[in-house]
Amino acid sequence: MTDAQASAQTSHDISPAKMRQVVAASAAGTVFEWYDFFVYGALASVMSTHFFAGLPDAQAFVFTLLTFAVGFIVRPIGALVFGKIGDSTGRKGAFLITITIMGLSTFAIGFLPTAETIGIWAPVLLVAMRVLQGFALGGEYGGAAIYVAEHAHPKRRGASTGWIQGTASIGLIGALGVVLGARALLGEDAFREWGWRIPFWVSIGLLLVSVWIRLQLEESPAFKKLQDEGALSKRAYAESFTEWRNLKIVILALFGVMMAQGVVWYTAHFYSQFYLERILKIDSQTVNLIMITVVLISAPLYIFFARLSDTLGRKPVMLFGMVLMLALYFPGFHYITRAGNPALAEASDTTPVVVHASPGDCTFQLDLTGGAQQFATSCDIAKSALSNAGVSYTTVAAPEGQNARVVIGGSIEVESASAVGQSASEIRATRTAFAERLRNALTEAGYPAAAAGAMQGWSFAEIARVFGEKIGVIGMMALFIVAACALYGPQAAALVELFPTRIRYTAMSFPYHVGTGWFGGLLPAIVFAINTATGSIYMGLWFPAIITALATLVTLFFWPETKDRDIHA
Repeated sequence: MTDAQASAQTSHDISPAKMRQVVAASAAGTVFEWYDFFVYGALASVMSTHFFAGLPDAQAFVFTLLTFAVGFIVRPIGALVFGKIGDSTGRKGAFLITITIMGLSTFAIGFLPTAETIGIWAPVLLVAMRVLQGFALGGEYGGAAIYVAEHAHPKRRGASTGWIQGTASIGLIGALGVVLGARALLGEDAFREWGWRIPFWVSIGLLLVSVWIRLQLEESPAFKKLQDEGALSKRAYAESFTEWRNLKIVILALFGVMMAQGVVWYTAHFYSQFYLERILKIDSQTVNLIMITVVLISAPLYIFFARLSDTLGRKPVMLFGMVLMLALYFPGFHYITRAGNPALAEASDTTPVVVHASPGDCTFQLDLTGGAQQFATSCDIAKSALSNAGVSYTTVAAPEGQNARVVIGGSIEVESASAVGQSASEIRATRTAFAERLRNALTEAGYPAAAAGAMQGWSFAEIARVFGEKIGVIGMMALFIVAACALYGPQAAALVELFPTRIRYTAMSFPYHVGTGWFGGLLPAIVFAINTATGSIYMGLWFPAIITALATLVTLFFWPETKDRDIHA
């Protein structure tokens, strides 16, 4: 076939075998993206002690979440850089570069020295790797989705790109499986000491396979057509962001589907995992089993909703996902609390906790500058210990000059201690001593130290027992997943159809990564911050709820139906 003939080829002419190769190569990057995401998310609690040693447990965990989030913050920059490359020189070259940078950065995290070895340089290096990952990922998703869509048959574009969304579950299952396997093989102590590195080392195999598959590919028909017509964009940034006809599409994509996708997907898949383990104190093995179960449920749902959008349209299917999640945020997490740790829910209802502290003694619990004397005031120490225990509380003003007091159920009182002016080691000792006294008092008042029924091994009988006891949690998590899949499944096709071919890579990638990176990637830290500041384990849910509500209105009134558009025009 000559170049002219090749450029005239349309997506109608691509053989099923060729289409499978296109989907496999593009999906490989998506698998890798979500593998990285869930490995870091699943290991956040473990890694916080290695890279942010010396901080209170809750604060170290927040730093780890923000390090997780920094990779998302830089994604829009990568989207601009690699979007320009993809629109001017080709889709294939752009996402070969992105997956290589992303893969090497993930692999390198497994070799980073900890704070115990090199001090402050440990978190600096960790942040640097996350920045590289985020930068590369900025060009990954857009390239993969566009490449598949530009090859797909017009009537099956949703189904074809749905595999991009669906194979994300493979990455999630792979990440959780490797973490679970390493834990089981090494034991919890060895895993926390050094075994957490294994999931990052394993990633090199995914990288090699992904690069090898992508090297076999050719350019997409739509890009070849533009190239042969001499119609490639030489001003992708200017056309995308200074011409109103295109800028308004970018704005619509961001404040419609992408803003919602960021908070819906990350609440369902990541914050919920954090909530089960960190707030409800469900053991990590049980949480892993729950997450593997709901991810397995999600795998066919992505394809189902993507195929459904080929018939019903992209817009109604995505709106269904938004509205369902909006209805589930607060009742869903309340239900998960009662089903996952009923003793905690009962204690919260019958034995409220009140912190009596002078306003001047309390600082913002998430002061990331460290300027609050390492949260050494008596109020800070009390609130940090309660947040770390997953206990909701209210705050009552007390006279200045007094140490904060934690009153449990109106009868049990624990006086906090001030560590202001002490050395770092003395502050840690003061916090630890108070946390132990508080834990004893909470236990006396009926607050469980952990959820009952911890998983003991991976025998069939033990798995069946946990399923029976946690079926309510799994059921609600499955509803979260239905909402996320309905929104995410048709999304790739909808975004590709929304933007013109000559600037598609640049204009589409930027709002995608602002939506998922800034709204989704920052969600765990923002929700945790709101919870800690207010003392309520539910208050932070207002963040995703408000964002979802706004995005639903924008999508309902302004998003066009795109399923029948010619994306080669």
